[in-house]
Amino acid sequence: MSEGGCFCGNVRIKSTGEIQAKKITGSTYSTNIIVPGDGFSVTKGKPKEISVKADSGNQITSYFCGDCGSTLWRQGATFGDARIIKVGVMDDIEALEQAQPAVELYAPERVSWVGAVAGAGQKKAMPDSAEV
Repeated sequence: MSEGGCFCGNVRIKSTGEIQAKKITGSTYSTNIIVPGDGFSVTKGKPKEISVKADSGNQITSYFCGDCGSTLWRQGATFGDARIIKVGVMDDIEALEQAQPAVELYAPERVSWVGAVAGAGQKKAMPDSAEV
């Protein structure tokens, strides 16, 4: 079980499901873990949300604390019912250790002063749902 929350502590989340082996980095400093939706819950507070159209044309929704603005997780059609949790909001430092990226998304857009993650697959864009 993994638990986490926003900077101010007003919104808390929990995942009882096993963290899947697939991890993603969405940008230079965004490391995420993908967890099954059926083991995920908000245990405190009510996050705000904003939905936008992604490059793929699919909607992606970001959930964040309305008080401090910390993004907690995202959901979108590409990953079905899974939750894409921002690993930095997790309480247990072990979550960071387990989040070694398996794949880098948008690798060609990586800033020049950051090298590729050793052992991580390199993708040009977000995979479609058939690849996940």
